[in-house]
Amino acid sequence: MKGPLFYAKILLFGEYGIIKDSKGLAIPFNSYKGALKTAHNLSGEAERSNNSLKEFCSYLNSLDTNITSFNLEEFNNDIASGMYFDSSIPQGYGIGSSGALVASIYDKYASNKITILENLTRDKLIQLKEIFSLMESFFHGKSSGLDPLNSYLSLPILINSKENIEATGIPSQKEGKGAVFLLDSEQVGETEPMVTLFMNKMKNEGFRTMLNNEFVTHTDACIDDFLKGNVKSLFKNVKLLSKVVLANFKPMIPNSFHKVWENGLKTNDYYLKLCGSGGGGYILGFAEDYEKAQHSLKDYKLEIVYRF
Repeated sequence: MKGPLFYAKILLFGEYGIIKDSKGLAIPFNSYKGALKTAHNLSGEAERSNNSLKEFCSYLNSLDTNITSFNLEEFNNDIASGMYFDSSIPQGYGIGSSGALVASIYDKYASNKITILENLTRDKLIQLKEIFSLMESFFHGKSSGLDPLNSYLSLPILINSKENIEATGIPSQKEGKGAVFLLDSEQVGETEPMVTLFMNKMKNEGFRTMLNNEFVTHTDACIDDFLKGNVKSLFKNVKLLSKVVLANFKPMIPNSFHKVWENGLKTNDYYLKLCGSGGGGYILGFAEDYEKAQHSLKDYKLEIVYRF
């Protein structure tokens, strides 16, 4: 048995803000993917995945919800037969490893599932996001449901607010000098402690004001610029966003990257922002001249996501 492929995702803009109802833009990232497979003799990563699926199945069994149901008997039987999630998506890197797994389980075992072939109305997208939020909470404690939604649909998704999401188109890539890229921190990040940290910060009125007046404003502007292809304005707004993140989200940025972050703002060779919840994993970079950014960041592993 080999299941369909489910891809990684990159939340270009909207990390943390979407928890508080700001805009977000997520795109599929096809360089990394996962699929359900079965093997008779499990060891190493496959065995760990199989054990995790057992726990996930128990969790789904314990859910008290009427928005979806699963064929858990079939799921259990497949786990007993040696099913595991074979994935190249690095875990704890902010690009949706658990999201791809959740999407694959929903696709295979959900009863009355909403399929990607039907007319995906806003109501259906909201319902899917709600189901995925419930499912992925097993891994993160609290989940927006966006990662599995992106992986399941394999389409760019624009979040206008919690109750207003839509599949969207993004400008086609050009062979220009500019790029969005991933910078590997070579540290694993954990989502749950970072989200808890954010929620604690939200108790502070000054932080809430900054989030609404600066973070959300710059995020929304970046999304509008990106979707309209306004590259010059996009970089101006990404720089503003990068400054705000460095000033207010320092605990989410690995210590060894504070200076690297500052250097980008000082030289304008690149601008950095969080990729997912931060704390490690990938950091997202934007450069008007990617070669310049490569030179400035020659000691780090970079990977292109999108070209301008």
